[in-house]
Amino acid sequence: MKDDIEVQYSLQRAREVPSSADNLYEASVPVFRRYLGNLRAMLLLAEADPQGPALLQARLAPGMLTLAVQAEVAANFAVRACAPLAGSALSDSGAFPASVLRESGKFPPTYEGLGQRIDFVRGFLDALTPAQFDGAASRMISDRAGEAVVTLAGQPFLLQYALPNFFFHLTAAYAILRHNGVEIGKADFDGFHVYTGA
Repeated sequence: MKDDIEVQYSLQRAREVPSSADNLYEASVPVFRRYLGNLRAMLLLAEADPQGPALLQARLAPGMLTLAVQAEVAANFAVRACAPLAGSALSDSGAFPASVLRESGKFPPTYEGLGQRIDFVRGFLDALTPAQFDGAASRMISDRAGEAVVTLAGQPFLLQYALPNFFFHLTAAYAILRHNGVEIGKADFDGFHVYTGA
């Protein structure tokens, strides 16, 4: 029910916000906000699982990030995308805008800490307005991708770089949980699918 209300709210806002090819608010903020909420719900299921604490250090394969880090990076990517699109400078660490970094605190890699991180990021997203994204599609943005520095205009930055990376880490977190027997499915991932008798 809550998800249905959130989707309808997002669709209503899409109708109310003047359409602009140069404004990337609707393609970013509601998407990140929704899927971070789904990630938070999946982490609550993981915490309640008998393997709960051990799952935080689980990986899909050697050399891949742990569940805790996948969730952290997914949350951070929402900020790494939306802050520069909205014209806000990121901190030197790239994790949070400089203006809110001092309020972000340290979020430990625990279920509680990850929940706090996600809540903090969703609060940051809630404070953004469509007007801040005017001109975002043509705004030049740089971000560190591993050992490379990526510099792109706002639209390809969001659609070809930031969103795919966000979903990469979100999907990895989902796959770690599913692989380790946590009872989640596609409905938990996107909040749209419904399966009866599953």
